Amino acid sequence: MGILKFSVPEIFFGSGSLKYTGMCASHLGAEKIFLVSDPGLEKSGWVNQVFEILDKQHLKWVYYSEISANPRDWQIEKGALLYKEHGCDVVIALGGGSPMDAAKGIALVASNGGRVNDYEGANRIEHPLPPMIFIPSTASSGSDISQFAIITDMERQIKMSIISRTLVPNISIIDPTLLTTKSRELMIAAAVDALSHAIEAHVSKIASPLTEVHSLKAIEHIIKYLPLALENGSLEYLEKLSMAGTSSALAFSNASLGLDHALAHSLGGMLDAVHGTIHPILLPQVMRYNLCECTDKLAEIGRVVLGRDLESPSATALAGIEKLERYFKSLGVSTRLRDIVPDQSVLPRICQMATFDSCLLSNPRTAGVEDMMQICNGVW
Repeated sequence: MGILKFSVPEIFFGSGSLKYTGMCASHLGAEKIFLVSDPGLEKSGWVNQVFEILDKQHLKWVYYSEISANPRDWQIEKGALLYKEHGCDVVIALGGGSPMDAAKGIALVASNGGRVNDYEGANRIEHPLPPMIFIPSTASSGSDISQFAIITDMERQIKMSIISRTLVPNISIIDPTLLTTKSRELMIAAAVDALSHAIEAHVSKIASPLTEVHSLKAIEHIIKYLPLALENGSLEYLEKLSMAGTSSALAFSNASLGLDHALAHSLGGMLDAVHGTIHPILLPQVMRYNLCECTDKLAEIGRVVLGRDLESPSATALAGIEKLERYFKSLGVSTRLRDIVPDQSVLPRICQMATFDSCLLSNPRTAGVEDMMQICNGVW
């Protein structure tokens, strides 16, 4: 084994940990905070709670909520301008992947200049970002942990992947209580997103023992505890989902992702589809495509999903994929691409755009447009 690198923020985990937001901001030297969230978190009351926590700490703040699902490049530029106009010095993000990715983009443009589009790809950020504190409201995106930011380029209609160690927040505050206000649909989409992160990280070309332990634990917890959380909403089960989302993020932030996410980014950028709804459709088919290159790794996943080994690694892997498909159907989510893609004629363009996605670099099997078309047509 060679030398391994593992990036991670400081983490506060547990019910009630939201109360440490002000203390953390003060320790980072905050004088004026730039808080990013969205209208959904406003309605649920969590934004006001953060306002009150910051006020008790006698901290000044500026609030920005002009963030949509799949945050747009122009929203980032508008936020960065507001950040600089008010002389902010610390960024706090409260929400799911969209507010957190937007907050990363705003911090990036505010500190490095230019447009967020200038930083697409890996390791193109030259200057440090302002300190960042992220508070996830879902157990999924992992943006509070990861080296990734996903921003939509509106002109090209694609989701850009921006990857850099600089994008890892200083502090992640993971309070499972925030999950109590999530709808069933959002909870499922979030958990499936985390599951796809864990599975793709586990079979990634750059996975390591440091990431594999987290990816397998995330898969185990999501398969077991999502149905239980949906059944009664117990805080105990929500904590398990939050832990799974954290483990998944620790894995994919350091091992990257693969073909499923490359296609999902392309679909999301062109069709503005909800990210978590794409994975139940594509992920099993992508796993089958990758099987010949990572049979043993997929067998490890199959063992977790099935709870046992079958007569061979290949049999265990295939049975695990089949059970995963049944699991998605039991959640009542769509498993056909035609349900989110209005016209099959757009698939060649979607697949062509996916070939430029950075996530393809760590997929265990090389994939071109023809391969992606077969995958998409197979789940149409």
